[in-house]
Amino acid sequence: MGKGSLPVVVMKKNNILSMGHKIYASYDEKNITVYQAYNDIIADYVVKNKKFLDGFSFRRMTWIKPSFLWMMYRSGWGSKDGQKRVLAIDIKRDVFDLFVTNAILSSFTDKLYNSKEEWRILLSKSDVRCQWDPERDIYGHSIDRRSVQIGIQGEMLYKYNDSIINVLDITEKVSMIKKSIDLNVFEESLLPKEVEYVVNLSN
Repeated sequence: MGKGSLPVVVMKKNNILSMGHKIYASYDEKNITVYQAYNDIIADYVVKNKKFLDGFSFRRMTWIKPSFLWMMYRSGWGSKDGQKRVLAIDIKRDVFDLFVTNAILSSFTDKLYNSKEEWRILLSKSDVRCQWDPERDIYGHSIDRRSVQIGIQGEMLYKYNDSIINVLDITEKVSMIKKSIDLNVFEESLLPKEVEYVVNLSN
């Protein structure tokens, strides 16, 4: 299968949003912001070229997160090895919606799938995975809300790469916010504004 074709498994009625969880994100009419953290080689290239290439493997699954605070929890506020450069990546909303529409949960649940066999078949046919993890507060404590992580691989990963509109290196901002928390001078306005995101399931 070539780069231009997409293996789409459409689940418009029985998709990951059927779990009842909501997606919160920063977005505008056309684009949505997702977060990733990388090493210097990958980050420098992506910031400069608005594409992935140097040091990045298209043979592996990569995970995108629309939640800033979940990214902070995952990367230790940019302190973990290989995750010290935090990027805010704007991609096209229709591509993000395509990912959501075609995502298969990473683990089986009978709330969404009729059987483990059905789930395994869907998982094998889709290049998109989903995990609903507990959302975090500024201290890394879980709160009563779920945050979506979307894993993409194969043809969908090329689709993601082609959909990138802009990339910001927010590492310094992340460090500044973390310092404000440590010094007990944190203000809510320092965080990106994230509101409920409505997915267009017609993609």
